[in-house]
Amino acid sequence: MSTDTDTFTYARTYPLPSKRMWHLMTDPTMREKWGVPDDGMVMKVVTSDLRVGGVDHHRCGPADNPEFEVETRWYRLDGPSDAVFTETITAGGARLGASLVTYNIAGDGTGSTVKVTVAVSSFVGPDMIAEFNAGWTGGMESLDRLVATQAEKA
Repeated sequence: MSTDTDTFTYARTYPLPSKRMWHLMTDPTMREKWGVPDDGMVMKVVTSDLRVGGVDHHRCGPADNPEFEVETRWYRLDGPSDAVFTETITAGGARLGASLVTYNIAGDGTGSTVKVTVAVSSFVGPDMIAEFNAGWTGGMESLDRLVATQAEKA
């Protein structure tokens, strides 16, 4: 089977300064809140080592069976503007795919422009590409909702 690939880019403007957006997007507790679509899915951080060269492990999937294991490896952390990491997803001991993710955050003190680029490779066929896309699209929608609640508190 050949490796299927695609790239997704998400661009948003938020009413929070870049330092607050950085925290929401990189803090493990915050990532659990927005990292999956809001449809009965969960993300549970098992371990987190947020530093260049650090590795995070988390599980995600349906709330009653978070069967997917994700290893995140951090390559660049230049807060509050840039982060680059890879994610490798496995289930049942089989590697399903990998992604290279880049966060670009630019702010003026009161608001931020966020660009997230996700380059994915599926090792199990094109359906996994659609799963990556749905996961990131839903996660970004969850981030939108989280930012809205944070902006209300400000």
